[in-house]
Amino acid sequence: MSEVRELAGVLAERYPQIDVLANNAGALFASRQETSEGLERTFALNHLAPFLLTNLLRDRLAGGHVITTASDAHRSGRLSLEDLQSERSYSAMRVYGTTKLCNILFTRELARRAPELRANCFHPGVVRTGFGKNENGIWKLLTTVGAPFFRSPERGARSLVWLALSEAAAELDGEYLEDEKVAVPSRQARDDALARELWERSAALAGLPSDTYT
Repeated sequence: MSEVRELAGVLAERYPQIDVLANNAGALFASRQETSEGLERTFALNHLAPFLLTNLLRDRLAGGHVITTASDAHRSGRLSLEDLQSERSYSAMRVYGTTKLCNILFTRELARRAPELRANCFHPGVVRTGFGKNENGIWKLLTTVGAPFFRSPERGARSLVWLALSEAAAELDGEYLEDEKVAVPSRQARDDALARELWERSAALAGLPSDTYT
């Protein structure tokens, strides 16, 4: 979170207006690890980091787009507000899917709380990047062997670019997209009460006021 705050400070100083914020950084970790601030690493990187960065840049984003890279893997996620840090049990793909579920819930709640901007998220497909290769073992093997069948980075980025630049996407807000089309996410991802509560708890973990974007 300290690195996110440092980045937000640099961006706020450099850019009086931000037209597009692409929350794209993410990773999968084979075993449970904690950051120096005591946060479970997958949750901190995939959800709390974009949550905090977006909030810190709020006054620069009016009239702009916040586009968050989610994933169809959210369908395998199960969000428990009582165990956001995955302290009770840890499974790499389940926790990853849960953080992608958080991305969609964050987008939904951001759209509700911040009408001055447009917030959407998307599934890029399985993309041929360095994703998964940060871990040795099965994940590195799978991503290496499967690479020829994955999408190119250019194809994976198409929905992001479309959301940022297309007139057809200009009025979309709070949506989840697949291949430049609005898609219906999982039942949990459409739970507005869950989205509100996740926001409140995320704000507390990130050191933000709970009434951010009332």
